[in-house]
Amino acid sequence: MNFDYLCVELNIFFIYYLFIMNNGIVKFFNETKGFGFIKEENSDQEYFVHATGLIDEIRDNDEVTFDLKEGRKGLNAVNVKLA
Repeated sequence: MNFDYLCVELNIFFIYYLFIMNNGIVKFFNETKGFGFIKEENSDQEYFVHATGLIDEIRDNDEVTFDLKEGRKGLNAVNVKLA
């Protein structure tokens, strides 16, 4: 792999991370029941998160990044990981 190709790949990753990944704070997460809510940074939007959508273990007030996926009752946070 040449250096120029690697730089392009890294730039694409950072653009994705900065502009497509959502950032937020865990408002509430119940480990026993396996669900909670994440409040999106810079808005009042809150998204449901289920334990199956976690990459990292999360706790209340953790800063996280996440993707959104349409669920049965609206958008759900998925691929949730610590920021």
